[in-house]
Amino acid sequence: MPVIATRVLTLSTTTGDRPVRIELSAPESDAKGWRCNFTIGWPNRTQKGFGAGVDGIQALSIAMMNIAAQLYTSSYHRDGKLRWDKPGSGYGFPIAKPLRHLLVGEDLTFDG
Repeated sequence: MPVIATRVLTLSTTTGDRPVRIELSAPESDAKGWRCNFTIGWPNRTQKGFGAGVDGIQALSIAMMNIAAQLYTSSYHRDGKLRWDKPGSGYGFPIAKPLRHLLVGEDLTFDG
């Protein structure tokens, strides 16, 4: 699956800033519906995930919400070490309603 979008976050560590690369692949259909894969390149591992849906748009939307869930529930977020633009501004991904209490910064204004 080709990568259709990337975002690089920054993780502050004791040895300096480290990039956290997020890659989102194009949705693909299979026998069960549609699937959209993603990876998050944490410093110590690559985390893989996906969103699934009845069409490509739904799979893409759910993949982005799953990315947000992984970011906002990470220890890096809890420790205040992860940022996109500036500290506390959020990561720019839509998030599922049950996790909206975790939002910070500009992500609080997203109405999606």
